[in-house]
Amino acid sequence: MTGVRSNTVDGVLRRSARRVPGRVALRYGERAWTYAELDSAVSRGAQVLRDAGLGHGDRVGAYAHNSDAYLIGFLACSRAGLVHVPVNQNLVGDDLAYIVGQSGSSLVLADPDLAPRLPGDVRVLALRDADDSLLARLTAAPTAYDGEGPGADDLAQLLYTSGTTALPKGAMMTHRALVHEYVSAITALDLKETDKPVHSLPLYHSAQMHVFLLPYLAVGAENTIIDAPDAERIFDLVEAGRADSLFAPPTVWIGLSNHPGFATRDLGALRKAYYGASIMPVPVLERLRERLPSLGFYNCFGQSEIGPLATVLGPDEHEGRMDSCGRPVLFVEARVVDESGREVPDGTQGEVVYRSPQLCEGYWDKPEETKEAFRDGWFHSGDLAVRDEDGYFTVVDRVKDVINSGGVLVASRQVEDALYTHERVAETAVIGLPDERWIEAVTAVVVRNGDVTEAELIDHAREKLAHFKAPKRVLFVDELPRNASGKILKRELRDRFSES
Repeated sequence: MTGVRSNTVDGVLRRSARRVPGRVALRYGERAWTYAELDSAVSRGAQVLRDAGLGHGDRVGAYAHNSDAYLIGFLACSRAGLVHVPVNQNLVGDDLAYIVGQSGSSLVLADPDLAPRLPGDVRVLALRDADDSLLARLTAAPTAYDGEGPGADDLAQLLYTSGTTALPKGAMMTHRALVHEYVSAITALDLKETDKPVHSLPLYHSAQMHVFLLPYLAVGAENTIIDAPDAERIFDLVEAGRADSLFAPPTVWIGLSNHPGFATRDLGALRKAYYGASIMPVPVLERLRERLPSLGFYNCFGQSEIGPLATVLGPDEHEGRMDSCGRPVLFVEARVVDESGREVPDGTQGEVVYRSPQLCEGYWDKPEETKEAFRDGWFHSGDLAVRDEDGYFTVVDRVKDVINSGGVLVASRQVEDALYTHERVAETAVIGLPDERWIEAVTAVVVRNGDVTEAELIDHAREKLAHFKAPKRVLFVDELPRNASGKILKRELRDRFSES
């Protein structure tokens, strides 16, 4: 009976390969893989990894750019019973060494141009672009792995949190949790086998991999992976009929909407627009919808620890609640609680907590952090939100990003939305900086889109907000620091400007 009831990540691909073997599953550059070819490559890749001496439950790092080889490496780890550890390809030095070391990775799958950054004592196998790479070996190897695979409750990945407020923690995701999350994504986001999604964000990030790429493989869609969210490349794919679905964080949608081609290219084939990873400013969403009125927008919200999709606001739900992140997806139960863990009435601000089979098992080798996050039978998200009487959630802020100004709590998002209504504000992040009078001074860090002064932006904010919420200072920068998933690193901004 072993394996008869298995429900694993690699099984998602296996079932699609049985159902639609000749359909194109994946395109990357000049290469295309049918579902049958991709499934076979995964089995041969699993054998390559086992031949390298890796055993059941060993951790395998992945430090690479987007490619078909990246996906094959992940699924090969899954099929071989290994634990995949995706690593942000922008990390270097101590940050990179921390994740590789803390996870206990026995081997790292790396692109050749990135491999020299890894610590010298780390065992490395090239993913591609080398004679002895994983992709080259599995192409030449006729042997498909048929040994011990994972169980549904085995770990599939360690998903490291983005580390915007502290050192990253490895969320322990089981196969069962991720497959539950795939079903939630398919149902909440209306993913269809006839869709043609383009995957442009880093595959190391849980949203691109687990909310879109794997669920789309589950339904049998034709997927295109590109190296990065390049506007011209995306527009070309849409015009050629190769893409009709795109996920991107608000920072990328802002960049696409500001690109000259956004106003002139034929983007009529684009049918589904997904956004998430950080809060979409309402004024920006309104501009996007005005340009593409027939495009369906989905707000995806969650965090790594829940796979990462927790709530969705669908296209027909935006009217009247543009700032909402929607309602919980199929396998997620959520509520809003106060500091004592008691559920608060609808309309009252509190912390969002979850119960779900999608949740991680805790944090790798961090028992105290696990105990702090999982308490009273719920996972504590660290997000402040309000739930309305219809069950829709609106995120107010991260708990750690709320500003205590003169003893009054100010949500940074509300101030950001007010500033985004000014035509000369390209991007902004609002933070609290130490202040003798105010405890924390509401401070806006702004990327300008034309000439505008600090005084003009403060006056503009005061027209939209109570005066105590308006910025006390405005600092101008050329760009905002962010991680590869598009999240603005407010911790870095606080560190940078706290002494200024």
